[in-house]
Amino acid sequence: MRLLLRFMGFLFAAGTIVFLVGVAAVAGLIWHFSKDLPDYSQLQDYEPPVMTRVHAADGALLGEYSKERRLYLPIQAIPKSVINAFLAAEDKNFYEHGGIDFTGMARAAILYAQNYGSNRRPQGASTITQQVAKNFLLTNEVSFDRKIKEALLAMRIERTYSKDKILELYLNEIYLGLGAYGIAAASLVYFDKSVNELTLAEAAYLAALPKAPAALHPVRNRDRAIERRNYVIDRLAENGWIKPADATAARKEPLVVTSRANAAHIFAGEYFAEEVRRDIFERYGEKKLYEGGLSVRTTLDPKLQVMARKSMVTGLVNFDEAQGWRGAQHKIDISGDWGVKLAEVKALNDISPWRMAVVLETNDQSARIGFQPGRELGGAVVKTRDTGLISLDGVRWAKAASGPTRFKTPTSVAQVLSPGDVIYVDPLLAKDGSVVEGQYRLRQVPEVSGALVAMDPWTGRVVAMVGGFSFDQSQFNRATQAYRQPGSSFKPIVYSTAMDNGYTPSTVVVDAPIEIDQGQGAGVWRPENYSTGKYYGPTTLRNALRQSLNTVTVRLAQDVGMPLIGEYAKRFGVYDELPNYLSYALGAGETTVMRMVTAYSMFANGGKRVKPTLIDRIQDRYGRTIFKHDQRECRGCDAADGWKNQPEPTLVDRREQVLDAMTAYQITSMMEGVVQGGTATVVREVGKPIAGKTGTTNDEKDAWFIGFSPDLVVGIYIGYDKPRNLGRGGTGGHLAAPVAKDFLKLALADKPAVPFRVPAGIKLIRVDAKSGMRAGPGDSGRTILEAFKPGTAPPDNYSVIGVADADGRALTVSPDADRAIIRSGTGGLY
Repeated sequence: MRLLLRFMGFLFAAGTIVFLVGVAAVAGLIWHFSKDLPDYSQLQDYEPPVMTRVHAADGALLGEYSKERRLYLPIQAIPKSVINAFLAAEDKNFYEHGGIDFTGMARAAILYAQNYGSNRRPQGASTITQQVAKNFLLTNEVSFDRKIKEALLAMRIERTYSKDKILELYLNEIYLGLGAYGIAAASLVYFDKSVNELTLAEAAYLAALPKAPAALHPVRNRDRAIERRNYVIDRLAENGWIKPADATAARKEPLVVTSRANAAHIFAGEYFAEEVRRDIFERYGEKKLYEGGLSVRTTLDPKLQVMARKSMVTGLVNFDEAQGWRGAQHKIDISGDWGVKLAEVKALNDISPWRMAVVLETNDQSARIGFQPGRELGGAVVKTRDTGLISLDGVRWAKAASGPTRFKTPTSVAQVLSPGDVIYVDPLLAKDGSVVEGQYRLRQVPEVSGALVAMDPWTGRVVAMVGGFSFDQSQFNRATQAYRQPGSSFKPIVYSTAMDNGYTPSTVVVDAPIEIDQGQGAGVWRPENYSTGKYYGPTTLRNALRQSLNTVTVRLAQDVGMPLIGEYAKRFGVYDELPNYLSYALGAGETTVMRMVTAYSMFANGGKRVKPTLIDRIQDRYGRTIFKHDQRECRGCDAADGWKNQPEPTLVDRREQVLDAMTAYQITSMMEGVVQGGTATVVREVGKPIAGKTGTTNDEKDAWFIGFSPDLVVGIYIGYDKPRNLGRGGTGGHLAAPVAKDFLKLALADKPAVPFRVPAGIKLIRVDAKSGMRAGPGDSGRTILEAFKPGTAPPDNYSVIGVADADGRALTVSPDADRAIIRSGTGGLY
C-alpha cells in the first residue's frame, strides 16, 4: 500500500511538473508571438477606403470613383436577414464564442491530418473575429504562425470591441468579387439594389462569396454558385433563422444578376462626370478622390443635359451628313457566325439609340442587317442574333462625299452599302415622327465636333455640358480644354468696354475700308467685313454689332485702346493676357466655350462676377461640408428658435462688379437686336427674349454662338479638331445658332417669356433706328427704344469715329451725308 501511495505521489509530482512546464511553454509561446503583434487599437479609428459618389443636382447618381468599390454601412443599417446569412455561412456561433471557435478548430485539425501530404489547402476554422484580425492586421500567409497570431489578436479584439462593432468591420471590409468590397457595394454591383431590398436568395448568395468569389462567379460558375447559395439557405433553416417554406422558395429562385455600370450613370453625362473627377483630383489629390468616401453634389440638371446632348448631336450629324457619305468604317467576313466577329469590333456605347450592325445582304430597295450582339457578365457573346432592314428611305441622305457620283442622291441601297460593311443605324422615323417597325436609317459618326455649355448666369452653376459627339470616342472635353478663336462672339466685350467708358449704343463709327500699318515689317493689315466689299458708312454701335461689322469694331478698338479692352477681357475671364494687336478685337485670340459662357453670364446678371462651377457642395465621409460654391451670406436664415415675426432673410452678395449694371443692360439690348434682325435671326424661333452673338473665324474654321435668356446662358462652338474650313456657309449663324435655338426651345418650353431686367437709372428714349438720333414727335421712320445712362442722350447731330479733318479733329456729319465721299485710307476725310 505504501508503495502504491509512493507511486501515486510520483505520478502527481511528475504530472504537476509536466503541467507547469506546459503552462510555461504556452506562456512562452504566447509571449513570443505577442511581442510583435500589430496594434489592434487602430481598429477604433479605422477608415477603410470608401468610394466617392457624385450626384446630379436632383440627387440622381452621376458617377462613382474608387480603387476598392466600397460603401461603409453602420451595423444598424444592415438588415437582420443579411447579417444572419453571413453568420450562417461563416460563423454561426459568433455571438457565443470569445473570438475562437474551438469546435471548429478541432474539425479543421482532423481534416488537416487526413489530407496531410495531399497538397490540398488546409481548411480554415477562422471565426469572423479572426477574419477581421487577418484582413485588417495580418497577411494571407498560410502558416501556423499566422494562425496563432490571428487567434491571439481575435481574443484581444473581443475584449476590446463589441460584437456589433466587430461584425460591422467585417461586413464592410470583405472582398465579394467583381471589384466590390463590403456588403453595400456588392449589393449594388450584383443586383443594383440597396441592402434593404435584397431577397433571401440574394442575401444568401452574397454570404456565400467570401470563401471564393471568383470560383462562385454568377455566370461562369453558375451551378457551383447556386449550390453554395443553397448551402447557406439550408444553414439558415437548420439554425431556425428562416421558415422551411421560405427556404424552399429561396432555393428555387433563379440566380439573376443585374450588372451595375462603372461609368457615368446618367445618360449623356460622361463629359460632365469626368470634369468633376478632374476637379476633385486637383482639389484633394488621388487618395481623397478614390478612397475618401466623398459625397459630391454637382450642378448638373439631367433633363437639360439630355436636351443639350440631343441638340448638339443633331447639329453635328446634320452638318456631317450634308458633306456626304464617306463609306463604312470597318468591313468583316460575314461567312459563318457573323455575330462573334461583329462583337469584336469596338462600338461606341454612349450614342444611343444608334446601334452597330453589319450588312448581310443588299439589293436595290433594301439591305438586311445584323445587330452587334451583347456580352454576358462573364464575357461570352450572347447567342441571340437580331436583324433588321434598311430601306431606300434610310439611305437617301447618303450622297457620295467624293468620286464621280459626289453629292448625287442614291437611287439604290446597293450603291451605298455592300455585304460585310460595319455601320451604325437607328430606327427609321415616319413623317409624323413615329417609328417604322423593323426599319432603320443609316448613320455615320461625324468628323466635325464641338461643345456646348449651359450656365445659370446668377450663380455660375453649369447645368449642362457637352464636350463632343461621344465620350467613348474621345475623352477630350472641347468645352473646357479646346482653345479656339471665338471670332465675332468676342465683339460684345469690345463694345461693352467702350460703353463702360462714355460711349453709347447710338455712338456712330464709320464703316469703310481701313488699313493698319502693323509696324516692324509686319506689313499692312486690311480687315474686311464678312460680306467683302459691302460697307455702310456712318453706323451706330447697335447696328454695327447687329451686322457684325469688322471695320467698325477695329476703328472702335483704335479709339478705345487695346490695353483697356485687354483689361476688360481679363476681368471677364476670356483671356489671361490679351496682346495689344487690333486683330484681337475681332476674336483672334484663343479661348474656351466655358470662358465665353462665363463672360456672357456677367452681361446677363447685371455685371456681377461669376465663377463657373460644376460642384455645389462636397461632404466628407462623415457628412461634414468641406466645400460650398455659394459663398453669399444669408442674414436671418437661422430660424432654429422658430418664427418670431423676425425680418425676412436677406442674401448679402459681395461679388465684384465687373461691369456697370447699366452697361450690361445696354449690351444685352444690343445683342437682342442681333437675334431679332442680325446674324442670329434663326434664334427668334425660341419665342422668348433672347440676346446673343454669333462668331465665325477666318476661313470659316470655327462657328460660334453665345446667347442667353434672363436666367440661362448657352454657348456653342462647332469645328474640326484639326481646324480646317467648314465649307461654304460654315458660319456661326448657320451652324452654331440653330443648335442653340433647338436647345433653348426645349429648355425654355415651360418657362414664361420674361423680359430682360432694366436696372434703375436707365432711360429708354425713342431714337431713329438707323442714325441713332432722337426721334421727333412726327418721325415716320423706323424707331426703337434705346437705353441711355444718366448724363447721356441721343445726339441731334453726331461726330463720326473714323472721320476727321486734316488736323485730326472729328467732323460733325449729317445723317444724310453723301456716303460717296467715304473712301479708303487712314487720314483725311473718309
